[in-house]
Amino acid sequence: MYAHSIVVEGLAFPEGPVWCPDGSVLVVEIRAGRISRVHPDGRTSVVATPGGGPNGAAIGPDGALYVCNNGGFEWSEMGGMVLPGGAAADYTTGRIERIDLATGTVERLYEACDGVPLSGPNDIVFDANGGFWFTDLGKHFSAHTTHGGLFYARADGSGIVCAVRGPNLNGVGLSPDGRTVYAAHTQERLLLAFDIVGPGEVAPSPLPALPGRVVTSWPGRVLLDSLAIEADGRIAQATLVERPGICSVDPATGAQEDFEFPDLLTTNIAFGGDDMMDAWVTLSSTGRLARCRWPRPGLRLAYGA
Repeated sequence: MYAHSIVVEGLAFPEGPVWCPDGSVLVVEIRAGRISRVHPDGRTSVVATPGGGPNGAAIGPDGALYVCNNGGFEWSEMGGMVLPGGAAADYTTGRIERIDLATGTVERLYEACDGVPLSGPNDIVFDANGGFWFTDLGKHFSAHTTHGGLFYARADGSGIVCAVRGPNLNGVGLSPDGRTVYAAHTQERLLLAFDIVGPGEVAPSPLPALPGRVVTSWPGRVLLDSLAIEADGRIAQATLVERPGICSVDPATGAQEDFEFPDLLTTNIAFGGDDMMDAWVTLSSTGRLARCRWPRPGLRLAYGA
């Protein structure tokens, strides 16, 4: 078990941690439909309550928090764990939201792309130009699943494009040079890389049905969730169920280095601190936020840190 401390307990399925320079960490609480701030002393305060299922989050160029809202899940409990399921009974659509951190005001920026509704926006990362990449995990219903993909949008709400329509993708991150966008294919257990050739545009794949190139894969019943990038370009990929924790992946060779955490749904990691070697990890099914010292610094994000 990787050495860590628990910063706070009792969160309602936390994900999307965002480190702030004042030492606090923003997290979404998907089950409660809210965004909370975890203060350095472990106190929590509510920032906003957009409802639905706030998921991945990132600070934008204007200092606001941009949130992927998956529209909400059904929930179950088993053996002390909280588990997400299919679409909530009151699900209407996925969306991208902008939240004013000072007032908690929630603005919906995008609900569709090219006339197709967003299904389950999941994770988000800003580039140096002020636009953002985000993934859509799709949405599960009793008899069907809708498709998501990889998208790019402008922070001012003026434009959104779909770079890759399907497969349903989860975590997203940018290489240090900004030329590659990585995304996690949860069910297929593949970490994919896409070469960026323009704003919201990636290089075409030889086989359109198999987009991107495979960085690495996992066997058995490992599932993939969110990811973050280390300063040297390694991908810190959250792994679920059979190997719960964070797996650091060399993008050149695919070599894997596992860091185990005590939750089957260890979903997200964010880096921060003066040296960017502090890491915050969401232990989602047990409602906890962990903190540890990472062996290497994380990559500084374009905004917020």
